[in-house]
Amino acid sequence: MRPIPADFIEVFAGRELTGDGVMKLPFVQALRSAWPRARIVWLAGGKSVFASTLRPLTLDLLDEVVEDTGLGGSWTDLVRPRLREARADLLIDTQRQVRTSLALMRLRPKIFVSAAAGWRLSARAPADRAKPPSMLGQMMRLIAACGAETDFSGLPPLKLPQALEEEAALRLPGGAVRVGLAPGAGDRRKCWPLERFLGLGACLAKRGAAPVVLLGPAEQEWAATVARALPEAVLPVRADDSPLLTMALARRLAVAVANDSGIGHLIAAAGTRLVSLFGPTAPEKFAPQAPGVSVIRAQDFGAAAMSAIPEAAVLAATAALLR
Repeated sequence: MRPIPADFIEVFAGRELTGDGVMKLPFVQALRSAWPRARIVWLAGGKSVFASTLRPLTLDLLDEVVEDTGLGGSWTDLVRPRLREARADLLIDTQRQVRTSLALMRLRPKIFVSAAAGWRLSARAPADRAKPPSMLGQMMRLIAACGAETDFSGLPPLKLPQALEEEAALRLPGGAVRVGLAPGAGDRRKCWPLERFLGLGACLAKRGAAPVVLLGPAEQEWAATVARALPEAVLPVRADDSPLLTMALARRLAVAVANDSGIGHLIAAAGTRLVSLFGPTAPEKFAPQAPGVSVIRAQDFGAAAMSAIPEAAVLAATAALLR
């Protein structure tokens, strides 16, 4: 089945913070893969990291990012002047609020695709209309409704700025089998105990791997503890580093272990094999949708608390990915 012919495509999303944007990157890649020569414009109801932090990743994927469109903010959007006069061949609505979808339809695209109202407003719908549990799965269903393939394994690697690749090479020179450990998360309930990350790193070091601890801005206070407990570790991320540098560093790792976190999604987006740890959140909804991701759930060990995950299980999963 071939995708809908389209030279001009608009995609609407509410907004993207860094974590949201990283999770949506495979969708953006799939868009470009399905329509390699189309002009693709990303419309954001608010701010979007595709226009700022993650813009270097989307330069070859999105021709334009329009922020603060205000579409769908109120019922008056149904009578206000249209955002633009140019009609898109295809408009893909990634949200499900009916009011916003009706406002988007006033842009008069030739084909409108949306899952809002159970696909009742959409000119195209997938054969199976059941809602996938993951956000990315729901977005990929929109592409499938347009007749395009949505195979994650066939997506090309993201292009990072050469300067970041060079900086990552300076901080993590070649010659070692490096394993990344990302112990942080925005919600500390999602964190596997730090001492277990450090114990895991010590075990891996004894097996000849070089531990690399990736601390986000909120975890920099752990640096001294890590240095004392795991002197073999390298801590290459600084508080003011760009998330894209974390991706470049991740590409120099053989495997990484991370909680359900933004850094975990950055690692997966970099194409690095990942052991992803889950407890209070659902992996069906939030796990990175990428090849080489192994999920470990606390519930499989009798409780939802992250402390239920034994170090031995994570070590075994990491060793399996290293092999």
